[in-house]
Amino acid sequence: MLGSTLKKVRATVPLVHNITNYVTVNDVANALLACGGSPIMSDEPEDVEDITTICPGLNINIGTLNKSSIEGMLRAGRQASKLHHTILLDPVGAGASKLRTETALKLMDEVSFTAIRGNISEIKTLALGSGSTKGVDADIADAVTDDTLDSSINFVKDFAKRTGAIIAVTGAIDLVSDGEKCYVIRNGRPEMSRITGTGCQLSAVTTAFLVANPDNLLEAAAAAVCTMGLAGEIGWSRMQEGDGNSTYRNRIIDAIFNMDAKTLDEGAKYEIR
Repeated sequence: MLGSTLKKVRATVPLVHNITNYVTVNDVANALLACGGSPIMSDEPEDVEDITTICPGLNINIGTLNKSSIEGMLRAGRQASKLHHTILLDPVGAGASKLRTETALKLMDEVSFTAIRGNISEIKTLALGSGSTKGVDADIADAVTDDTLDSSINFVKDFAKRTGAIIAVTGAIDLVSDGEKCYVIRNGRPEMSRITGTGCQLSAVTTAFLVANPDNLLEAAAAAVCTMGLAGEIGWSRMQEGDGNSTYRNRIIDAIFNMDAKTLDEGAKYEIR
C-alpha cells in the first residue's frame, strides 16, 4: 500500500537540496517539512557541490532562471550524479522560452535524473526537444483526459523507458510511470491551480519520497502525487466562508503535515495500467 512509503519518509527524515524558484521557495520548504523531510535551499555555484554532497536528494526546479542559478543546477546535478543520489527535475515552463527549453535539455544531457515531474506540455517539450506552453501552465490542447488517456499512458511509458527515469505528469489526471507500469491518479481539486507553487511543492515532496524508498521508486512517486492531491481535497473540505487561495495554500500544507498512512491508503484514488 502507498501509505508505507509515507511512513518511511517520516521515519528517515530525508535531507533534500532544493534549487528552486524564488516565487515558491518558502512553500517548498514548508511542504517538505510537512511530509517529514528536511529542506536545504542553495543555488550559489560555489556552494552547491558541498551542499548536495551531504543531501541524498536533489530537487532541481527551473522556474526562475539566471546564469548563476543555471550553473548552480549543472554543478549540483553533476555532483549528485557522481554520488548516485536521488535527483528530480521539474522543467517549469519548458517550451515557453528558448532559455528554459535549452536549460532543461542540457540538464537532461548532463545529469542522471531519477525522476522528472511536470505538466504534460513540459514533458512533451522534453520528449520532442521543442514545444509550447501557456506560460508555465499546460497547453489545453495537450491535456490528459479520458478521451486521450490511452495515448497519454503510452507516451509517458515510452518517455520513461527512453530516459530511465520515473516520469510524473500532473494535471487533472496524473500519470506516473517507470516505463512498465503506469499509475493513473485522480486525486486533487481544480482550485489547486489557483495557488502558485503546488507543483513546486510536489516536486520537493516527491524527491523526499524517492530518497526514503530507494527500492520502491515507482510506488514512492505515485504516493507523493496522491499525497499532494489528497491534501488538496482535504484542505478544500476545510475552507470556510471568506477563505481564499492564501488560506487554501496553508490548509494544503497542514493536510500534508497531518497525513498518515491510513488516510493516504483510504483516500488515494488510482488504478495501475
